[in-house]
Amino acid sequence: MALVNHEIRRHVSYLTINRPEVRNALSPQTYFELSEILNTIEGNDDIWLAVLTGAGDKAFSAGRDLKQMSHIAKASTEEQQAEKLLWEKTTRLTDRFDFSKPLIARLNGSAYGGGLELALACDIIVAADHAQLGLPEPTRGLIAMAGGVHRLPRQIGLKVAMGYLLTGRSMTAARGYELGLVNQVVSSDRLDEATQQWVDDVLRCAPIAVRATKQCVMQGLDYPLPKAMANKYGWEEIRKGSLDTVEGPNAFSEKRQPKWQGK
Repeated sequence: MALVNHEIRRHVSYLTINRPEVRNALSPQTYFELSEILNTIEGNDDIWLAVLTGAGDKAFSAGRDLKQMSHIAKASTEEQQAEKLLWEKTTRLTDRFDFSKPLIARLNGSAYGGGLELALACDIIVAADHAQLGLPEPTRGLIAMAGGVHRLPRQIGLKVAMGYLLTGRSMTAARGYELGLVNQVVSSDRLDEATQQWVDDVLRCAPIAVRATKQCVMQGLDYPLPKAMANKYGWEEIRKGSLDTVEGPNAFSEKRQPKWQGK
């Protein structure tokens, strides 16, 4: 049975971490399967965005599978070597700093540790109102090294982030919204509807423009404003005239909806 389910509908890739019996905890095999799917998404021009969620209604992901970590530390040399080889074939979402397609995290439940780090690596977060978010690694003698210690301060500010990072405290989805970490909080019965609205709004935009916008934003964060604006990043592909760049103004002048081709 797949640990990450994958379905493609209408230019959208839907990924579901499928381990509800352990609150969608992330084992090395889970990371590997997710990595393979992300490779597919990035390499398929017909996929324009992706939605990541967890199975069930209790947890988006509880983070790293600590029971599996404990097991592998005491496992045979052969088993440890097999896991090492699996990791070598895996590129985590949290390490894909130049992933071009927009990613929406659908928080169907709580996101802790590595689970929250996955959500932090996405571009938009839609959360059910019962979801809790946190990086409790220090309470287990660990640190949030899949980007949590770096992304959280950048996304909610240093002092507030340190309050959560140094204590392992969790926050509600509503508090995440107040801090600008979460884009929208809805009741569980409206989560699919709200997520689909974000998907539809992204699909209304030209895929090439969406990708270029994401590239400009993410790369520009590394520089002071004047230098960021001097670098064009993904603008070159648009400036030289893609099919969608021509289609947008034509559709506007002809008073019709544009027909994007993603080219």
